[in-house]
Amino acid sequence: MSAIFELGAFTYSFLLIFASKFGFKIAFVPILYLIFTASAFLFAVPFGKLTDKIGRKNTLALSFLMWGLTCLSFIFFQSYWAIMATFVIYGIHRGSIKPIQKTLVAEITPARFTASTLGAFQMVLGICAFPASFIAGILWDKIGVFAPFYFALGMTIVAIFLLFFVKETRSEQGQSITAI
Repeated sequence: MSAIFELGAFTYSFLLIFASKFGFKIAFVPILYLIFTASAFLFAVPFGKLTDKIGRKNTLALSFLMWGLTCLSFIFFQSYWAIMATFVIYGIHRGSIKPIQKTLVAEITPARFTASTLGAFQMVLGICAFPASFIAGILWDKIGVFAPFYFALGMTIVAIFLLFFVKETRSEQGQSITAI
């Protein structure tokens, strides 16, 4: 599920290039980067607390939805303020997704294999991240500027669908445990 999602989650550089195509001067692009990273920083801990309250699966779905909302916002709203707001939404997504995914992997893995499994998980995500930006670049060049966002939205929908097959249970200590 995370690998499928990652195929559509191209690098933030595309978002910055997109913003520059719709009126943002190159000098302002670092400010957009700052907005997204500050949002990720500010929302990481609240999302960690939220995941403890509503579960890993629900919070991961919310994070996937934030990416979908990011894509939809870039497709339908290209005004100055809408793009800035979308970078906030993107930051919320980035601040939530990695910690939730790693926690899920750590919880469903036997303790003696946790480090190896986290390493393998990161490797799979890295392997999927490389073609994600390559695919986005080809779609941008061959079809149009919005094509990578439609593709990412499609991969997000598939990942959310696959998330329905993740079963969440409770351990004896009351902690949320998720199994695929």
